[in-house]
Amino acid sequence: MKRLALALFATFALATSSAHAIEYTRVQADKSQIAFGFQQMGVAMEGAFRKFSSQLRFDPAAPQAATAAIEVDLASVDTGSAEGDEEVARKTWFDTKGFPVARFESSAVKALGGNKYEVAGRLTIKGTTQNVVVPATFTAQGDTGVFEGSLTIQRGDFSIGEGAWKAFDIVANEVVIKFRITAAAK
Repeated sequence: MKRLALALFATFALATSSAHAIEYTRVQADKSQIAFGFQQMGVAMEGAFRKFSSQLRFDPAAPQAATAAIEVDLASVDTGSAEGDEEVARKTWFDTKGFPVARFESSAVKALGGNKYEVAGRLTIKGTTQNVVVPATFTAQGDTGVFEGSLTIQRGDFSIGEGAWKAFDIVANEVVIKFRITAAAK
């Protein structure tokens, strides 16, 4: 009888632990956003990208096994004006004809405690790849999870703004990339 009770308890414990293991994999593009902020002549400016794709695998019980890849369609930039959108698509800025996508691919995820993480990876923009560490949070909301964070880059490191725009007196070098990725559990 004691063995039977132990076996039932072990089965229940195993079933309970596997029932709580949730892996978030299905990105919901309509509930996700990638945006950016910068300073132009000392004035805060913002924009976003209307199109991007992402692949994600995240289990809060095993964050070290997580993977993420995001590709941003640079021609989908929304600066708030058609003139601004046309300008940043040019060769001196994003050069969307030569480099249509920016890409981030994770290489490691480190849990920091609570709902905070550091996601290490490689960011490629305009043919230049840099190693980056992205601070992020994760919040479970029922069958979905929300990943949020921001990363500050130096646009000069990626040749964003060439020629007359290479100087940082009109458009600052610092750009903050902000994201909110919502994913459903599989």
